Amino acid sequence: MDLLTLKELTREQIDELLCLADEMKRVPENYYETLKGKILVMLFEKTSTRTRTSFEAGMVQLGGHAIYLDWKSTQLGKAKLADEIKCIERYADIMMARVYTHESIQEIAGASTKPVINALCDKYHPCQILADLMTIREHYGKLEGLTLAYLGDGNNVCNTLIIGCKKMGMKINVATPKGYEPLEKPDLLTNNPKEAVKGADVVYTDTWVSMGQEEEKEKRMKIFPPYQVTKELLGKAIFMHCLPAYRGLEVTDEVIDSKQSVVFDEAENRMHAQKALMVKLLKEW
Repeated sequence: MDLLTLKELTREQIDELLCLADEMKRVPENYYETLKGKILVMLFEKTSTRTRTSFEAGMVQLGGHAIYLDWKSTQLGKAKLADEIKCIERYADIMMARVYTHESIQEIAGASTKPVINALCDKYHPCQILADLMTIREHYGKLEGLTLAYLGDGNNVCNTLIIGCKKMGMKINVATPKGYEPLEKPDLLTNNPKEAVKGADVVYTDTWVSMGQEEEKEKRMKIFPPYQVTKELLGKAIFMHCLPAYRGLEVTDEVIDSKQSVVFDEAENRMHAQKALMVKLLKEW
């Protein structure tokens, strides 16, 4: 089984995974040998801070080993990708890949007989959203019936939030500029951020310019300022961001540094959610 979009998991599977992640966070020592002798190969076409660190630390904590490979120091960017994956899988028990296009992650999964995890592509970011759901549930004690408002670019994070929230019984409102709507369908899609945050328990945003969109930066900087998360827009909700955050652009310092901000809990929970995911893919699903 692979995890490429989050659509692969049922509500029950996500709930099982989050319960395991909670347990691993509470008593990590109980899982120190769960994946003893297992090898995770980490493939990075795009650079990373949290994804690499959380996966590598998580695999070590489970008793396994992680191997880091990027496109520049290997043949991944030169040879046929499927051929390279067919070789790499001979050395691995599980793989994760952080790539530019969804087509690349599909090619990797198609070439591998071992489980493949999408650690980010242009359309989906399932590992981030598993950590987000874990964080929201930690804060509120539930997911069912809550409302999340997403402001900004209808990107990979937004697409996967829509999938995750709907699966777990949450309402999701999305406010984007015209022409920047997500692929997936939220409960409410609007161009008005004030409309999106009404009744929200969570307000979420992401960078306005993702890796690979640098040529659009000047244009985007003129379009997105009305979607900046301010104290006024946040209201009484908790604030979430997948990081890195560009302070003064998509969010103010006042918001990200406030007591309502859970961005660093969210970042930590990447490791716990991914540990649970790897165990589930290798041992239970």
